[in-house]
Amino acid sequence: MRLILALLLPWLQFFTIGRPFAGLVCLVLQFTLIGWIPAAIWSVYALSQYKTDRKIATLTRP
Repeated sequence: MRLILALLLPWLQFFTIGRPFAGLVCLVLQFTLIGWIPAAIWSVYALSQYKTDRKIATLTRP
């Protein structure tokens, strides 16, 4: 579900993973039609990093 959100509303996806400043920057980038594609790519990349960080955190807990 977050992947669909990352593609359709990239700025909103940043708020769901706890990165509000990146969400605001992404929203400004998304205001232009040309900026939508880089914003979506950035959002998908950030989502993959978020998932990786969560997996590492669960494995390193005692």
